[in-house]
Amino acid sequence: MTREWRAVLLAGGRSSRMGTEKAALPWGDGTLLKHMRTLLLAAGANDVVVSGNHPQFDGIPDGMPDTGPMGALAQLAPRLQDGTWMVVPVDMPLLSADLLQALLATDAACACVEDHPLPMVLRIDARVRAVMDEIGACEERARSLRALQARLQARCMPAPPWRAALRNCNTPEAWSALRAMR
Repeated sequence: MTREWRAVLLAGGRSSRMGTEKAALPWGDGTLLKHMRTLLLAAGANDVVVSGNHPQFDGIPDGMPDTGPMGALAQLAPRLQDGTWMVVPVDMPLLSADLLQALLATDAACACVEDHPLPMVLRIDARVRAVMDEIGACEERARSLRALQARLQARCMPAPPWRAALRNCNTPEAWSALRAMR
């Protein structure tokens, strides 16, 4: 199992389908952003890099907005040191430490859960960073986390044991359903 790991918390973007900034939605005793950062640290992350304009968490604003999660990750790549990184979205508050640890236990350069591009483990080195840069520079549809995972031959864990933990909220309806689950 991986001893030391860090996390990227994807909290940028327009949240256009939600109609309001997802990172600021209330969850527990704070916001989704605070909850997800706390979850990652409690699960064992040595550091959490927040992608997005969130100065209260030393967030790194997108240098090139509207490039999606892969664009944000590619923009962060030069700042991420070599090693194991967990990449998670801000809008998956039911993620569990067990799921994160299962992903971290794989020995692949990239690991995710089948049919879900996030959460994802990346073992960053010069080769992975070059692939991130290449995919990040692609045009819209070719610039995706799935393209990165395909290029890195991601190991995909089966989804059934983790279905509830993998729920996210991209619309007001999904947000209502998610809040009803907790």
